[in-house]
Amino acid sequence: MFAVVKTGGKQYKVVPGEVLRVEKIDAEVGSEIELPDVLMVMDGDSIQVGEPLLDNAVVKAKVLEHGKSKKVIVFKKKRRKGYKKKVGHRQQFTTLEIQEVRI
Repeated sequence: MFAVVKTGGKQYKVVPGEVLRVEKIDAEVGSEIELPDVLMVMDGDSIQVGEPLLDNAVVKAKVLEHGKSKKVIVFKKKRRKGYKKKVGHRQQFTTLEIQEVRI
């Protein structure tokens, strides 16, 4: 059994027991959350696809940690003009453990 959920502007294929990193979600570490934006659920041979979302499906997950990814350097330069700009960015993430997929 697996589901496709949408969170943080991205889509993820999730399976119960799986650990994945998603865009930052405002929730306490150790708390259980529900991901209501379920796009598709496959259980054995039966497939349910939403248009665009499934109304009765929900994915339960446990928040394991919050953190920041590795730094990405953005460097801009225009030659012979004396223009240089260096900016760093660290994207925040939340690590989730998928508990169950409910239809």
